[in-house]
Amino acid sequence: MNGQVAGTSMDVDGEEYHQNQVSIQRSSSPVQRASSVPHRLPHFTVGYVYSQDMMLHSSATGEHPEQPERISRIRTAIRDANLLQKMKQIPIRPVKRDEALLVHSQEHWHKVLAIQSMTPSEIFESEAYYESLSLYVTSGTTRAARLSCGGVIEACLAVARGELKKTFAIVRPPGHHAEPEEHMGFCFFNNVAVAAKVTQFLTPVRKILILDWDVHHGNGTQRAFNDDPSVLYISLHRYERGQFYPCGPFGSLESCGEGAGLGYSVNIPWPKKGMTDADYIHAFQQIVMPIGMEFAPDLVIISAGFDAAVGDDLGECFVSPAGYAHMTHMLSGLAGGNLVVALEGGYNLDSISNSSLAVARVLLGEAPPELPPMVASEAGTETVWQVAMEQSKYWKSVNPKACEPREEVDEISFSIPEILKGHRQHFLYTQYQMLQVPLMTKMFEERFGSQVMCTSDFLQNPTIIVFVHEFGNLRIELDGKPTCDVQMENSYLIDFSKELISWITKEKYALLDVNVFPRPFASPLPRGHKHVESWSRDVLTYLWDNYIQLSGAKNIIFIGHGPGCHALMELMESRPVGMIRYVNTVIQVVGNMNIPLIPKDADELRAWYSKNSLVIVHPEHPAFAPEARILKRHGRVLQIEESKPIKLIMKGLPLIQDHIRQSLVGKPR
Repeated sequence: MNGQVAGTSMDVDGEEYHQNQVSIQRSSSPVQRASSVPHRLPHFTVGYVYSQDMMLHSSATGEHPEQPERISRIRTAIRDANLLQKMKQIPIRPVKRDEALLVHSQEHWHKVLAIQSMTPSEIFESEAYYESLSLYVTSGTTRAARLSCGGVIEACLAVARGELKKTFAIVRPPGHHAEPEEHMGFCFFNNVAVAAKVTQFLTPVRKILILDWDVHHGNGTQRAFNDDPSVLYISLHRYERGQFYPCGPFGSLESCGEGAGLGYSVNIPWPKKGMTDADYIHAFQQIVMPIGMEFAPDLVIISAGFDAAVGDDLGECFVSPAGYAHMTHMLSGLAGGNLVVALEGGYNLDSISNSSLAVARVLLGEAPPELPPMVASEAGTETVWQVAMEQSKYWKSVNPKACEPREEVDEISFSIPEILKGHRQHFLYTQYQMLQVPLMTKMFEERFGSQVMCTSDFLQNPTIIVFVHEFGNLRIELDGKPTCDVQMENSYLIDFSKELISWITKEKYALLDVNVFPRPFASPLPRGHKHVESWSRDVLTYLWDNYIQLSGAKNIIFIGHGPGCHALMELMESRPVGMIRYVNTVIQVVGNMNIPLIPKDADELRAWYSKNSLVIVHPEHPAFAPEARILKRHGRVLQIEESKPIKLIMKGLPLIQDHIRQSLVGKPR
């Protein structure tokens, strides 16, 4: 985006934009003070942004967690502590069209502006659509969203221009989920992303660190800068293997950017709820601050969601006001103290106001409260270590050895996943004489070695079934809660694929079995290497190009299970022509996961997939909720009366068998 806006339009404030008009003008250098003008120290070094107009965005029921009182309670808490008088109020204004277009598409801009013209009946009729995006809209939504974004811009510009040292943007609705093409997750414009772009455009600031401590991954913010090395994005969030909102692999520790931006996205994905001050401080000390100091930003922006705070029912974590104060204090040591705090989430009014007050005290120069002695949890320590292993490929200051979990038997231990992989390899070889498929690149062999097996007739058989999956389920009985010792005789692995593989071999089809659960660590990637968001997609594409298409198969059938479904969808997106030409059918056993979608712009692939797919879900899947919709892009979706995902493929096996037979009618075998 170069600041030029095509066409002529009018925004809600009556601002007109003409073709080739440039509304944003870059200042070549800060305004110099004349020598005859006496130097005066500014009265304020800290400012804030606030407007009651942002409370116009309000749910009709008054029960939505993203409520107007979020910002008024914060302002009241700071005022009652006699801190507001020490802060300069920065004038707020709506984001301009050409500012928003630095991040968002023109279609997205018009989509948000159109909300203000909706009638009450249109708002009511569109409620289900917006709920599917985790949004609600009212007549005041557009103005509130524009003020929220414009407020963060002004907070950043005040610091970048040297008018203030630190600012606090008390704004709503939040922004970090808003992607370039879509509003979602309570967010309409990506406030911080737009503000960062505008700041780089209008001021000498070039390198910006965005630290996102909201309990949810800021998918929109990372998306905006995924290939941009001038913006370092670091996020600490609940991930839970992609099952926590906004879901999917984009917030994983391996999602590190792409192209020139590879290594400039840092995700610290907590595997469960209940993370504490100790976990966050540990992550700051081992990951955030070393990378931040090595990056050496000109400006730091905190995407300050307080939904990881103690008492927040959505985040279910235990970060205290003192914890937030310490994190703010550490970040104040970067960029010469140039710091902007922009409100994101946080939905317990007491928690968000107490946490914001603690942050405001640090912004005004107070020392953070003393924290008691603490030790990071096992989950926190393990996560930070894994992130350090990944990020040490890109940052010299990150030392995985310094944060390695302390285990006295590391050198003589084997991980459970490696043991299970070895078991499956042995089982498939002894029972079905299946062989390991060689992966000819070092990265694939390190991550997926021994996880891709095939029958001996794979290259000659006219019919190939490709089964894409992760592990089965471990069922473990504990001796007791105090010790958590495992009773080995009552613990076992449930392998849902046994019956399916047995049937495939009896029918004399060739089988390619692909376990897409990668080993967590591999050799370093060069910084300029194009990053692949999904290793699963990468290995499937490799197998498609180098084995499946070179085989003698006339019929190709894909079966995906659980996380393997999304990997298959990514393969179809990357090889659409081959899929349509050579694949008979795609069967997806989704379970509890989101149903993968064919991209909107892939018309031919969408038409083919809707006719040649079978998507199996359990009866209580969210896709069948009253407010949800099944689209052609989902494929042919079918419910099976089995609530346990692990048993879904076994219960649906007769249906899968019939579907495969029908897809082979009239085909050479």
